[in-house]
Amino acid sequence: MFSDFPKKSISVDAACSGNPGTMEYQGVETNTKRRIFYQGKFKNGTNNVGEFLALVHGLGYLKKHGYDDVPIFTDSKTAMAWVRDKKAKTKLERTADNAVLFDLIARAENWLRTNTYKNPILKWDTENWGEIPADFGRKNH
Repeated sequence: MFSDFPKKSISVDAACSGNPGTMEYQGVETNTKRRIFYQGKFKNGTNNVGEFLALVHGLGYLKKHGYDDVPIFTDSKTAMAWVRDKKAKTKLERTADNAVLFDLIARAENWLRTNTYKNPILKWDTENWGEIPADFGRKNH
């Protein structure tokens, strides 16, 4: 287990049953695993969309609470790229079932365009540190 991560940090993750499928995401305190926020269960979503929304939600949470220097961990390179580009490049097809998800994506993209943040976004090293603390623990091994 990785023990050198900043004690004051948060971790985000998403889970999706199917692709597309029922998606949810959450953010936790990295060192305690105490849940900070949770959203779900969204129909007809993808893991990448959930990871992106979780990361933007985490950035918004940290900004709202004045934690400008607190790092945020994700295990998703895709979500990191989408946040960097301020655009969710999902190939997910919009349906009546996932219209709420597309509204959340639009809100997240708008937040990224209209806000600044200093929080370092760090890639969680699952191979060396184990599952990210925000993991839902449902993987089949």
